[in-house]
Amino acid sequence: MFLDVLRRRNPKFVEAAMSLHQTGQIPANSYVLDLDTVEANARVLKAEAARNELKIFAMTKQVGRSSSFCRAVQRGGIEKSVAVDMACARATHRAGMPVAHLGHLSQVPRFEADAAARRFRPDYWTVFNHEKGREAGAAALKAGYRQNLLARIKAEGDVFYRGHEGGFEASEIVAVADALDRLEGGRFAGITTFPALLFDHETRKVKPTPNLATLARAADALRKANRGDIEINAPGTTSSVLLAGLKEAGATQCEPGNGLHGTTALHVVEDLPELPAMLYLTEVSHLSGGKAYCFGGGFYIDPIFPDYPVRALVSPEPTAAADALLEVEIPPPSAIDYYAMIDAQGTRAPQPGDTAVFGFRGQAFVTRAYVVGVSGISQGKPVVESIENGFGEAESWPV
Repeated sequence: MFLDVLRRRNPKFVEAAMSLHQTGQIPANSYVLDLDTVEANARVLKAEAARNELKIFAMTKQVGRSSSFCRAVQRGGIEKSVAVDMACARATHRAGMPVAHLGHLSQVPRFEADAAARRFRPDYWTVFNHEKGREAGAAALKAGYRQNLLARIKAEGDVFYRGHEGGFEASEIVAVADALDRLEGGRFAGITTFPALLFDHETRKVKPTPNLATLARAADALRKANRGDIEINAPGTTSSVLLAGLKEAGATQCEPGNGLHGTTALHVVEDLPELPAMLYLTEVSHLSGGKAYCFGGGFYIDPIFPDYPVRALVSPEPTAAADALLEVEIPPPSAIDYYAMIDAQGTRAPQPGDTAVFGFRGQAFVTRAYVVGVSGISQGKPVVESIENGFGEAESWPV
């Protein structure tokens, strides 16, 4: 989906990644990051967030919580992370990026709350119910501070991905705020939801979800109860061009993830300020039955997109040229993606060892791919900074 954008807007990245693979510096089955571009994208997002008086936290799960990615984002001015789960919190903390927001989308398990408070001391901790609020407050009390709590809210008609449901009833937010304030070790700090914005495939635009209006109604109810100084956390499909609209809708916080590497759905159809900075790279293993089989492990066809033909750049040499594009069959989700099958019936059949580059809207943390951070591409001097797994842990590659 993003391969054409990559080839057009960041061809030097494509060529550098292929060259590093062909010289044995990075492995097959890798999500590769252009750290120079990540830093530039972070700087754009940070500046626009500041202009709109929005707090900004970086989501790192899509790039496997890469430590070099965290450092590049910090160089771009975004100092803290939002942790989608405890694995994210551990990885970004280990990389030197403080955790600003914990508990959303994934709640903190009961017996990890004490460690979360003691080690991470997040600026904000989202809870979906009173039990989780009590756990967070009790953990903060043990750690010697009072925890800012965000209430995840919901209302009839709100939109959630299947499996993401949960939260307090928005109509009860004033009572919820009072209850969270009564917790030892906790205090009510604001409200959140996800997703607040979604890409609409029919109009090819990003639109607010009903959830954003739910946040606005809840904020109004809180103001009428003399609770005007609250945080409104409104993540989802975050590019710099959308931050003014979030501010206008009342948001005080934003959390770019795919926007940091230029792979939100909107980046497919519009040339936005953020450039593409992530690709998936692998290599051809063998030929069979008119197909070239390339190593898998990191194929991720994002279900937010309708079905589309998958292509890859396949070549023994670095190139972003159109004549290196070949059709690819990706195994269905019901199968283990040991390989994908590249069309090998054209004028130049791929050969074992050839590099294959794909443009996915990645979610590296749900794959078994390596994550490779590369700096210096903008100066024509690419250097591999890190080779890690999806938990931001260094890999000993080659073995």
